[in-house]
Amino acid sequence: MKISILSLMLTAAASGWAASPAAAVSGIVRDSQGVAQMGALVQVLTNDSVMVGTAFTDLHGRYLISNLVPGKYEVRATAALFVPALRDNLQLGPGARAIVNLTLSAIYDAASWLPAERRKADEPSDDWKWTLRSAANRPILRMVGDDGQLVLVSSSAAESANHVDRARATVMAGDGGFGSGGVHNVLLVDRILPDGSDMTVRSDIGTATGAPNRAPSTDFQAGYQRQLGFVGAGRTVVSYQFHPEITGSAGAVSLQAIQLASAQKTELGDMVDLEVGGLVYVVRTTGNAMASRPFLKITAHPTDTWSVGYRMATSRDLQSFAGLDSIELDLPVAVASQGKMQVESGLHQEWALGRKTGRGTVEAAYYQDHIGHAAVAGTGQLSVADLTSAGGPGAASVGVLTDSATDTFRTLGRGYSTQGFNLMVTEPIASGLWLALEYTTGTALSAGEDRTLSLQTLSTDLRPRLSQAAVIAVKGRVVGSGTRVRASYRWQPEKLVTAVNPFAAFSDQAYLSFIVRQPVRCGSLLPAGLEATVDVSNLLAQGYRPFLSSDGNVLYLAQTPRTIQAGLAFNF
Repeated sequence: MKISILSLMLTAAASGWAASPAAAVSGIVRDSQGVAQMGALVQVLTNDSVMVGTAFTDLHGRYLISNLVPGKYEVRATAALFVPALRDNLQLGPGARAIVNLTLSAIYDAASWLPAERRKADEPSDDWKWTLRSAANRPILRMVGDDGQLVLVSSSAAESANHVDRARATVMAGDGGFGSGGVHNVLLVDRILPDGSDMTVRSDIGTATGAPNRAPSTDFQAGYQRQLGFVGAGRTVVSYQFHPEITGSAGAVSLQAIQLASAQKTELGDMVDLEVGGLVYVVRTTGNAMASRPFLKITAHPTDTWSVGYRMATSRDLQSFAGLDSIELDLPVAVASQGKMQVESGLHQEWALGRKTGRGTVEAAYYQDHIGHAAVAGTGQLSVADLTSAGGPGAASVGVLTDSATDTFRTLGRGYSTQGFNLMVTEPIASGLWLALEYTTGTALSAGEDRTLSLQTLSTDLRPRLSQAAVIAVKGRVVGSGTRVRASYRWQPEKLVTAVNPFAAFSDQAYLSFIVRQPVRCGSLLPAGLEATVDVSNLLAQGYRPFLSSDGNVLYLAQTPRTIQAGLAFNF
């Protein structure tokens, strides 16, 4: 009898529970402008992230998810090119019909930034700063500084009042490159705010050279980076450069430049990366020259191991989003030619196919170049006769700019069109160290030995020549010592005075070049954060091609004249 009564009670309870009306959630999904979004995915999840219901919005942005067991849930809406929207702690009772309207923000409407870190083209780099973010896109854990310091940041806006500052003071001296000679005092301040934004300011004050009343060179750059939702980021750098030590033909007594560079990267789903941006600058010497240099890069990932890409670039200095990792923009060059101002120009188009091989990569590319004016570098002291005979109205030669602090100069060669292939292989060789091998074919300007070159006819005497180049490079950090190194040897025929495939990753350095940064520690005798730097280009002075100046002196052309700089930096 008791067993029968207990069975009846259990049956009644089960019947009552089964009869308990189910809950439901409905609503409308819109964007930040109030426009209904068709095809957005709406999910209902439990507190332990178990999905219990899904639906897609209709033509009017409406959705309905029913047959939900009473309890506490989260409602999430996602759509392509939008930041996911979330409503949490939704309590549903028996038979509840909750209305949850969600608003999706476009990736461009997000206001959080990521920090920027200098990185050369020979990626990958192991010394980026990383930020771990919550599902609400708030920073949680951030790595800053060269010592790998971790900073914990609360995901609550009310608790994120602190910011992170980093500063670096550097003194560099030596026979630097064009516009970088003498002693330079550099101060860099990097501020990372609680929302992940990064604002960086860099100043570089050189020493006065030449005339006693001449002002020192001054470079000032300011940059910022912001995160555009979960799938994009934007960077902007503004630069002003003043170099009184740079003089030139047609009466140029200094060089001033204002540059604005911007880049944006967006992930279109899991398969396509889109990078777009450009550089706009104004250069003043004897006159004003203005140029705009856009770029476009598209990379598709049809599988986890293969990638296909297209790249269009018009400047060797800014070809991708990674090109703005540093706020230090190169000094543009503008020279007089037939009484008009001319700047370096070109169009590079490249189609690439890449494959991951373990931790390394292999990439093969075919490219086409149309060079309007190729920049040519040289070394040697130009005379007054050289400067007065070049570049002016009626002159046969292109103008020239010379740096009195380093006795280097820049001019422009003829244009040409070419095509070629590029093969790049990268592979880790140790923890934190990467090896890169590159082989490229194409055309470069050549100073042959069958004729004597002169400054007056330099722009026409240099001839395009089909050739090839090869690079071996090492980059990374030596574990245990803190040493960071970037060393490369880029070989090409010594008759060439410009780079084969000037838009390639290693085209900015010829022959044996390296940068070494070493922390300096001596117990308590030296302050923490002290670091020594050595920067050398073309150590063996290879690829020098002689030519005659206007007064008969011997000068030299070289793709990369030799430079040696060293200095100390203090991080605080």
